[in-house]
Amino acid sequence: MNQKNQKGFLVFIGVLIGVVLGAALTIGGYAALRGALHLPVTIPGLKKDSAINAESTQKLRDLEQVIDDYYYDTEHVTKEQLEDGLYDGLLDSLGDPYSVYYNEEEMKELMDNISGTYYGIGAYLQLDQKTNLPTITGTIPNTPAEAAGLLAGDIIYKVNDEEMYDIDIDLVARKVRGPEGTQVHLTIYREGEKDYLEYDITRAKVDMVMVTSEMKEDGIGYLNISEFSDITTPQFKEELVSLQEQGMKAMILDLRGNPGGDVDVVTEIANYFIPEGLVFYMEDKYGKKTEYKADGSKQLDLPLVVLVDGNSASAAEILSGAIKDSGTGTLLGTQTYGKGIVQTILDLHDGTAVKVTVADYYTRNGNYIHKTGIEPDVVVEFDADAYREDKTDNQLNEALELIHTMMEE
Repeated sequence: MNQKNQKGFLVFIGVLIGVVLGAALTIGGYAALRGALHLPVTIPGLKKDSAINAESTQKLRDLEQVIDDYYYDTEHVTKEQLEDGLYDGLLDSLGDPYSVYYNEEEMKELMDNISGTYYGIGAYLQLDQKTNLPTITGTIPNTPAEAAGLLAGDIIYKVNDEEMYDIDIDLVARKVRGPEGTQVHLTIYREGEKDYLEYDITRAKVDMVMVTSEMKEDGIGYLNISEFSDITTPQFKEELVSLQEQGMKAMILDLRGNPGGDVDVVTEIANYFIPEGLVFYMEDKYGKKTEYKADGSKQLDLPLVVLVDGNSASAAEILSGAIKDSGTGTLLGTQTYGKGIVQTILDLHDGTAVKVTVADYYTRNGNYIHKTGIEPDVVVEFDADAYREDKTDNQLNEALELIHTMMEE
């Protein structure tokens, strides 16, 4: 039984709330909560088949009495822990890794990181669907994670000797981040290594860098977006202007390892890559559709190759899917993650909140990509051995060859 289940074994009550596309966050505390809808919460009357009734309420009282009378370590169990366990348990019973209850402390930590600065190690984190373990999808330059040698694809097996199997991704991130100058111990599984790798990493102040760029040969601009957050848009515009001032004639857009983020941000950035029309749309349980559109006024007119991989998820799939559907660029790499659902965060008005999955989303052409992902136009497997040996990025090299061909046509 995982820690969330242990904490929440008293399945009880809760008011469902919370929005962000792409429930992904970076180790150290940046969560994809930007642009969340803080909707008013009303407590309706109990429905007839509600799990919250006189019988279940009495059973909870009985269970609490059992804990008081028989649990051997009640000295270290607080009323707040038990209450959080009730709410955690209800959300956990959905079997949805993206629907999570945030207590007051957890919510404050998430919202405190809106500035784009936090204390942690500087690595991006996403749930690996095959192992149900957190996976590092990339590191921020000049951070403890990069200095320690953590790599994209590393699977976090333990944090401070505690197994992370089937643990909510937000909770994993909270365990990894911490006060500046303190250490966190990570046990890492890396493909190709015989034994687990052990790292002691000292936490530091991390300034989020969401967008980086570089001018390659022959006027080919390379632009990497690591996540879609409030600070992504201004960074994107700044890097784009820099590339244009250097005479950019074509672009490689790198969305590999991008776990997603805010729907409004990705829609705004999509304006630069697709013509006027639909970016994507969402559909909730009642069949209500919400459309996100581009006006086409900022579309770049140049050859475009988009790099994607199995860790390109959610909002990254919205952008890459819109580009593929509109035919404005060529996708190169491997099948994307396949997260075609949307989460909403609603405020419970007592300092706590709930993030809950509320809708499916569909690409520009109406494709549903949940658990299937997007197939790139050109499939190129990443050569991890070559990258570990001398930083050779075979997918990027293939993209450069392809875009040279496109420029010559």
